[in-house]
Amino acid sequence: MKRFDIIDGMRGYFLVFMVLNHLIFAGGYFLVKINHNQLAFVEDAQGFVFLSGLLIGMVYAKKMLKNGYAAGRTAIYNRAFELYRYAMGIVLVVLVAQMLLPGAYTIWFNWLGYTNFDDPLRLAAIATFFYQPTFMDILPQYIVYMLFAPMLVKLVIDDKWHYVIAGSVMVWMAAQLGLQQIATTPINDMIMGADDQGIRASFNLFGWQIVFYSGLVLGALTSAGKIKWSNILSPENTFIPKAALVLVMFFLPLRLITAHELMPPHMVGKFASMEIRADFGPVYLLNFAAVALLITWLLVAGPKHEAPWVRKIAAGITWVFSIRYLQLLGRHSLYVYVWHVAIVYFVYYFDGRSPELNELTKTAIALVSVALLSIPALWREREKFFGVPATATVKSQSPQPKQNAPQQMVIR
Repeated sequence: MKRFDIIDGMRGYFLVFMVLNHLIFAGGYFLVKINHNQLAFVEDAQGFVFLSGLLIGMVYAKKMLKNGYAAGRTAIYNRAFELYRYAMGIVLVVLVAQMLLPGAYTIWFNWLGYTNFDDPLRLAAIATFFYQPTFMDILPQYIVYMLFAPMLVKLVIDDKWHYVIAGSVMVWMAAQLGLQQIATTPINDMIMGADDQGIRASFNLFGWQIVFYSGLVLGALTSAGKIKWSNILSPENTFIPKAALVLVMFFLPLRLITAHELMPPHMVGKFASMEIRADFGPVYLLNFAAVALLITWLLVAGPKHEAPWVRKIAAGITWVFSIRYLQLLGRHSLYVYVWHVAIVYFVYYFDGRSPELNELTKTAIALVSVALLSIPALWREREKFFGVPATATVKSQSPQPKQNAPQQMVIR
């Protein structure tokens, strides 16, 4: 199996659960509860952001080592500009659909606000990423992070990765203290629209950057040959999985309690202050790091472990991420992500125009939506599957996550 196959499988896995999480039905639906986020403070967006940083580090560090810093920087910025075109393109498509579809303006109001073509201030806010419609804000986040990526990849190559990590931790801490409000509050007042929304985002960029840039550092170190994974992730080195498992088991009951609203009222306030998803608070950071370490160790070292039950667990995880359908989606995650936004908006519109659907119908729509995710991937690999010449060489794309976005602006 090629090095990126498992990563593509992970991206495809996140895409599948992403579309399931983002489908909104009146009264909700059961299938959305069958999700890893019911057992841990770990969600699809975190995996996407981390894998995005990891691949940026792996791919572009190699380019810089081979062709120089300028070539790597140009490649990263070209990629960022491509993502910007897609980010703006999906907004334009939805706004046009809002004009043409009866009742769409009312149905999508919670996701778009008073956003239309006759409001230049709102359009400018969208173009500059200050206002991000629901389920469209992963691409802007990713683009902003990529603007700083060339310099940070170069620092890693120059053995200054510890400066990158230290800086990332400080910026993350600034997010926990709400220091970004020094800039966001006046900007929010400046671009406030008639719907009383100024800055609208689901992610605090200061907080979530630690996921992306930690992945970038690990990816760049890997491509530069500055880290020996065989020594760290070995069957004999069981400290990592044991420590990670302890953390996972610590957060498991807390997640079950909060998921079912069973936490005593006198504990909610303190816990909630550490579990702010938009800021990627300490609860999310520690739980994600633990799960990521545990899964990575099982994938790399688990198959060689002496215990049969460990090998079986590792084989099961490897099998999931080796599913060809998931890898197909993962190879074209940018296009699949953009397409997923269209699917989610259409399903929400259909649900808003229909009487409340029963559980069976909702489940059927969800499964069909998962199947429809493959359309852009199949189109880009049409020569392979259908013998139809493709117009361009197919290349593996970087992941584009999305979260379970709140329906209002987040300013912390």
